[in-house]
Amino acid sequence: MLRATLKSLLARKLRLTLSTLAVVLSVMFVSGSLVLTDTLGRTFDNLFANIYTYTDVQAWAKSPIDQQGGGGSQNSTPFPASTVDRVAKLDGVAKATGQVFLNGAMPIGHNNKVVVNQTGQQFGANWTGEDELVKLAEGHAPQTDDEIVVNKGLAEAANVKVGDSMDVITRDHQRASYKIVGFMQYTGGRNSMAGESTVFFTTAKAQTAMLGTEGAYNVIDVRAAPGVSDEKLRDTVRAELGDGFVVKTGKELSDESSQAIKNILKYFNYVLLGFGAVALLVGVFLILNTFSIIVAQRTRELALLRAMGAARGQVLRSVLLEALIIGIVGSIFGFLVGLGLGALGAYLFVGLADGAQVAGLGFPISAIIASFVIGIGVTTIAALMPAVKASRVAPIAAMRESAAPDRPLTKLTISGAIVTALSAGALAWGLAGAGGGTLALVFGGVLGLLIGVALLTPVISKPLVAALGAVLSWSVPGKLGRRNSARNPRRTAITAGAVMIGIAIVTAISTIFTSLSTALGDTVSKDLQADVVVLGQQTNEVPPVVTPQELAKIEALPQAKTVAAITADVVKINGEQAYVLSYLDPAAGTATLKVTADQGRIDKLDAGEFMTDKKTAENRKLKLGDTIQVTFSKGQQKTLKLTGITSDSAIGNGIVLSYADAKEGFAFSDPWQVFLSLKDGSSPEQAKAAVNDILKDNPQVQAYTKDEYVKTNQQGFTVALVIVQVLLLIALAISVLGVINTLLLSVIERTRELGMLRAVGLRRGQTWLMVTTESIVITVFGTLLGLVVGVGLGAAIVTALKDVLGFGAVTLPWGLMTLYFVASVFVGGVAGLIPSVRAVRLNVLGAIAYE
Repeated sequence: MLRATLKSLLARKLRLTLSTLAVVLSVMFVSGSLVLTDTLGRTFDNLFANIYTYTDVQAWAKSPIDQQGGGGSQNSTPFPASTVDRVAKLDGVAKATGQVFLNGAMPIGHNNKVVVNQTGQQFGANWTGEDELVKLAEGHAPQTDDEIVVNKGLAEAANVKVGDSMDVITRDHQRASYKIVGFMQYTGGRNSMAGESTVFFTTAKAQTAMLGTEGAYNVIDVRAAPGVSDEKLRDTVRAELGDGFVVKTGKELSDESSQAIKNILKYFNYVLLGFGAVALLVGVFLILNTFSIIVAQRTRELALLRAMGAARGQVLRSVLLEALIIGIVGSIFGFLVGLGLGALGAYLFVGLADGAQVAGLGFPISAIIASFVIGIGVTTIAALMPAVKASRVAPIAAMRESAAPDRPLTKLTISGAIVTALSAGALAWGLAGAGGGTLALVFGGVLGLLIGVALLTPVISKPLVAALGAVLSWSVPGKLGRRNSARNPRRTAITAGAVMIGIAIVTAISTIFTSLSTALGDTVSKDLQADVVVLGQQTNEVPPVVTPQELAKIEALPQAKTVAAITADVVKINGEQAYVLSYLDPAAGTATLKVTADQGRIDKLDAGEFMTDKKTAENRKLKLGDTIQVTFSKGQQKTLKLTGITSDSAIGNGIVLSYADAKEGFAFSDPWQVFLSLKDGSSPEQAKAAVNDILKDNPQVQAYTKDEYVKTNQQGFTVALVIVQVLLLIALAISVLGVINTLLLSVIERTRELGMLRAVGLRRGQTWLMVTTESIVITVFGTLLGLVVGVGLGAAIVTALKDVLGFGAVTLPWGLMTLYFVASVFVGGVAGLIPSVRAVRLNVLGAIAYE
């Protein structure tokens, strides 16, 4: 029996190849995502290890507000130069260097735009001389406050040379012109560490421009004396500086920085694995269909084995062995293809950050295990039902010319209805937030609905396939193609089900994003009482702002009626971190954002006062006259009194502090956004042009009309939707290959039938049209089913989360849905191309004699 199984497998090489391809496609996405994240993780381990190779110990002052990132480069709290002197005198310290090294020095290019990079790191630093890490590649060190040295990566990006001038906007939001007197590189001739830009000033200039104070630093770099370990030096410095400072070794900084990136990659991996799960689900349908057709083709062969004495268990084990072999081979190739895709993704990802180098490609155990567990497991499970069916073939079937007719769909339909009903209930329960495991209920409900609808697809396919086929039945080949697609409802349903899943998920996400985008646009259009909006593109952790001088000029414009300026920051409220706003003029701010008073006064805020909306007050259990304890970014602590509660607003919610307190405590108190209401008869386009003329020397911010501002707010949803669609193309590609696979195997199965049709006069072109019609009918049927299911899922989620996420009415993505439908016709034609070519090339006499 083993020899018979192996000979049967090797005798049908095309069938073996197609079956293995189904497994490869199912495995490669999962293995590729695991390889990608493993490679990127080790790459960033190496990167940060290189950055901190020559760092023994670093120290910096604790910030009043928790700040993200590793090292003092993310901490803006200054401390006096005398602190460096104290550390330098400690036992075990060879050298202590005070440094200014902080994100927020924005270089301006020849086009008067900020020279951005992919890392969001635009450092400003004081030049402390060359060392093991930093080398001068050209020129000399900055000697006066109008001279700078830049890293060579920035020089190449900005296309500048030594002796050129470059404008730089520093953390104090002052723009000044500097002369480039030198280029620096890191050890090993690297132009940057990871694609960042760094501008080196004199120490005095770096202190005032980056820290806003003289004679201060934000980092101490400490070198150990010979024979002193980094850990001992760290403990010595920590004991001297006390609890107000953070002190870490270079290895600790490297590990923490790398871990911060890995935490981001972890969620990125979850997303990729989510799409891998979709690909797997589609792959299950593909493998199930493949083995179902294989068993149908081998009915007489299996019956002969039974007639020769093979037991049912032997036939069952024979088919499962075939599945096991295919699963193992498919897992190997799936892992290898995933390995290649992961490596390619890593190189593309790291290529965005000039200076970083991909770590050697590894073979993560998780990817190897996942590949074989998924490949073998999915193949075996998918082949189990066809294997059981094969074991039930009666010996008498060896005498029949064809397989037995398809079984009734009653049991399958009842099962599908039960699964669909239970899954719909789980989804509804999860979206309602009832009980625990809400997320599991939602995902389980969505998965169950897809499976339930797939089980119902055979009974749905009969009328729909007949209707779709009727549209293409203007000729005899078209009628034959329609009848072929309706001949075996199970097979058609499984093939279309694979298409349905990909389309359903894309459509559901498109519906959610379109509804949210439309709701946001409608809300802003309705509630924002402004004709022109000024905002910026943030390129690092420092927000783009409008300077006081620019704001005064905007307020003085003849067409200006009301000018509302808003700033924001992160503070601690009663010990908990929170995001707060501040209006420079509360009366103008509340009017522009269409905020009305519910209790108290909202048109004025004095120092020590704040206001908030009704919902926030309820959540924080605040009433008029209550107080909160606020810790600001600059370290001040104040008790603020609630003097006004506003009605709930879609765009004006949150805690609002007085500008007097914001100016004193916010890290960046200048306005982040400016809203301009115009006098009657004024042109928004002309006002926008006038504002942009005022802002011509501020490349970080730009004026937009109200309509442009709405579209800007919606861009994030558009970008996210594009990313999702690109990733889900993998699942759709698998489903399309499933159509090709099914039709190829179907052509093999109907070889004799096709020979007979050719013999009675069906021409080659008509044969091609017949197979292509079948392909289009199946693909369009799956697409229509996916559109309906996707819209239903998307509408259910939008409706359930209406109050939570601020959705409006359900908005259907008609344009995308039309595109999916039109594309399905094209894809169906392409998918039918290979099977139709094989059908056309059949030798008529050989096909008639085919067994």
